[in-house]
Amino acid sequence: MAVPSPPSKAELRAAALDQRRRYARSLTPELRFGLERDLARIVLPRLVAARVVGGYHPLRDEISPYPILEALGDGQAAAFPWFLDRDARMIYRRSPASEPSPWGVLQPSAEAEALAPDLVLVPLVAADREGRRIGHGKGHYDRAIAHLREGGAVSTIGLAWDPQILDEPIAADPWDMPLDAIATPSEWIQCP
Repeated sequence: MAVPSPPSKAELRAAALDQRRRYARSLTPELRFGLERDLARIVLPRLVAARVVGGYHPLRDEISPYPILEALGDGQAAAFPWFLDRDARMIYRRSPASEPSPWGVLQPSAEAEALAPDLVLVPLVAADREGRRIGHGKGHYDRAIAHLREGGAVSTIGLAWDPQILDEPIAADPWDMPLDAIATPSEWIQCP
């Protein structure tokens, strides 16, 4: 009897995207807003020392970091991913995200100040409890985080709906940047 091989990263991504889509679309606007506020209550106490927090403008089914970013304190700045074009490396610029990126997702204007976050809130498709994540497969966050870490210490917190956390480990590729922590509306996961 043949033992089935574990699913590939592409298969895990496709299944997790479908699960995230179904979960997010099952939420009423009120419930979704409440869950995103719960996420902010878990994350905000851990951002006290951050000067520049890298966020993101959420895709339709991603959990929103806006309740976190809107509650940053004095002396803290929010920054968002910015791309010159589809082949350019992702950098961060001061918020707000107000213009379409090459993919149509909102990003800051080209005139907004470029910033280097010391903490990055990372969207994900799925993650395991060791901090390995699956994104959309383009490697933008892995490359940006690696570049930021060349310049100094940068912490990462993956943001997710509860069903996006996998109990089984995700196989990591050599270029994958592990997360330092993951937060959901009901849980803080400190990664090794």
